[in-house]
Amino acid sequence: MTGKLYGVGVSVGDPELLTLKAIRVIKECDIIAIPKEKKEECIAWQIVEKVIDGIEEKPILPIHMPMTKDKTLLEESHMEGARLIAEQLQQGKNIAFLTIGDPCVYATYMYVHKIIAKRSFETEIISGVTSFCAAAAAINIPLCEEDQELHIIPSSYGIENALDYKGVKVLMKGASKLPQIIHEINKKSQYTPMDVYMVENCGMKDQKVYGSLEQILQKDMKQISYYTTMIIKEKKDD
Repeated sequence: MTGKLYGVGVSVGDPELLTLKAIRVIKECDIIAIPKEKKEECIAWQIVEKVIDGIEEKPILPIHMPMTKDKTLLEESHMEGARLIAEQLQQGKNIAFLTIGDPCVYATYMYVHKIIAKRSFETEIISGVTSFCAAAAAINIPLCEEDQELHIIPSSYGIENALDYKGVKVLMKGASKLPQIIHEINKKSQYTPMDVYMVENCGMKDQKVYGSLEQILQKDMKQISYYTTMIIKEKKDD
């Protein structure tokens, strides 16, 4: 009998945001897969080890996930990761693949998940708290209200047209392009009043919350964390 692959969302930073289901599945699985070569370098592992007793005794399956947009390199790494996972599933091992936030939102895990599912292995996704929901809570604001639309934007691919969308814009994965993003926001804000927020390292011990564009501009752009989320809301009349 073959094993089952679980893509487990471990939420962001704060271990208390782990769901009961995530904790149960991680405890019950035979192997923990992580998107790093060493568990000490894996944020997802650091989250779960704080709340799950005995997890250190479980075998770790490192899956290399390179930070690149090179499609050939990405495909090779996804296929190799799927191969390593399939080997263990064939032996009847159940695997919990840890991923920050929710596996369904821009998670590299899903590429491996789809490969495994196509090979007729059993798979399941365990949802986690998303970075943008956790960021809104950290800022202490509603993410969207009434008839506001919500747009989730992978801002490393550019945001020029996205800022024209109605409603609330969440900019993810944009740390490396923050100066360009701010430039576009400044242009847009000249004729569309907006509130701009940013949360760096949400839920982690070094979390920082920025309540305005002015506060963000005081940040050294070269030191911005990869784990940074921006929320842009059109100003509403009081």
